[in-house]
Formats: sequence, structure tokens, C-alpha cells
Amino acid sequence: MEKINIICVDDDREILEAVNRDLSFFSEMFTIKECQSAEQCEQLLETFDAQQEYVALIISGHFLPVKSGVALLTEVATDNRFIGTKKILLTGHATQADTIKAINSAKVDGFLAKTWDSDELIQMVKELLTQFILEKGIDYEPFIKKLDAPTLYRLLKS
Repeated sequence: MEKINIICVDDDREILEAVNRDLSFFSEMFTIKECQSAEQCEQLLETFDAQQEYVALIISGHFLPVKSGVALLTEVATDNRFIGTKKILLTGHATQADTIKAINSAKVDGFLAKTWDSDELIQMVKELLTQFILEKGIDYEPFIKKLDAPTLYRLLKS
């Protein structure tokens, strides 16, 4: 089975713990790593690349020390090593300009307010993981219990 990673980035420890708690649904099949800064995330991305592991999803807060979540996700979106990596931006205070930049530059796949609904996060992650696995041509059978059936069916049919 392929090694597939999910990275969560936020400088607020409580936010990271809450996201990790919600993502525990996926932890038996996907590795979930936490970072408290864009720099830590970049180091982790280098490690995963060196180990030839997939990074399926990055969930990042918007306001991070030194470099914003939008800047981080924009760099990931333009790095050929991580083509196809899905991105979710968690934000409590994004302006319209921030949102436009996230869509246009970072190619963000989803937005959630920092007071997110757990079921909504889990569903969004299921859909994005399903898309990632099919786009990369990874055998989806070992992961099927954690994927989104309607998305899987729709993508296999097209």
C-alpha cells in the first residue's frame, strides 16, 4: 500500500489538536503530521519528497508566523514535486483579497472557518483524498473505506 500523507499547519496548538482529532477517522490508512509554521511544513515536504512519499493534502491556517498560509499553499501549488496535492485553508479572518489570492495563486480546493463543523471537514477530506488517489493512479481499493463513494463513482465513470 502506498504511503500517503496529510499535513496540518497552524500556529495555534488547540487548532492543530482539533483538526487532528477530526482527522483521526483517516489515521489508520493515512499518516497525519502537524506543523506549527510554514517553515516546519516546508521541511516536512522536503522529507516526504526525499522518501518518495505522497502528500495528498495540506490543511493550513491562514495567519502563520513569518509566512502566511496562502503564501505556503501558493508555493506548494507551483512546486512540480507536489502537483495534485490538495489544499484546504482554515481561516477566521480572511479578507476578500486574501480569498481571491488563495483561489488564484494557491489553487485552494476548500475553505473552512476556524469554527468548522467536524462532519464538513471529514467529508471535504474524503472527497479530496478520493480525487488525489484517482488523479495519481494509485490503487484505491486498499483505501476504499475512507474514500467518498459518490466522488469515486463520478470520477471512475468520467
